Amino acid sequence: MFGAKQGSKPQSRIDSLIGVGTCIEGNIVFSGGLRIDGEVKGNLNVEKDQAGTLVISEQARVEGSISVAHVVINGTVIGPVIACESLELLPNARVTGDIEYHQLEMHQGAIVQGRLVHQTSPAKPVELKLASGGSAG
Repeated sequence: MFGAKQGSKPQSRIDSLIGVGTCIEGNIVFSGGLRIDGEVKGNLNVEKDQAGTLVISEQARVEGSISVAHVVINGTVIGPVIACESLELLPNARVTGDIEYHQLEMHQGAIVQGRLVHQTSPAKPVELKLASGGSAG
């Protein structure tokens, strides 16, 4: 779902960093792990068929939509968040927008102004077969 490998694990390393005092305007597409300590005005997505992990630190601010498999938020997000695997909202998380998640961990103090929508795993298709019975007589 959303191009992520099902059952993927969060990245344990950070491949890219947007530092404190940095402001980026525009959409960002990344792979691996991305940590934001600065400000982003744009949408954040992982590359197609990549799981990806996004960490938004306490000082960070993101204005735009987020669609990443694993998301950890401890800063401010204004916009919808789709975490198709896991979402962790730390005590200083401030999210204004709807959130879709598969697994959620929300710490005391985190604030969400929007809807929390649980995603279920995609159902496996079931093949239906017609019963071949004899004629009733």
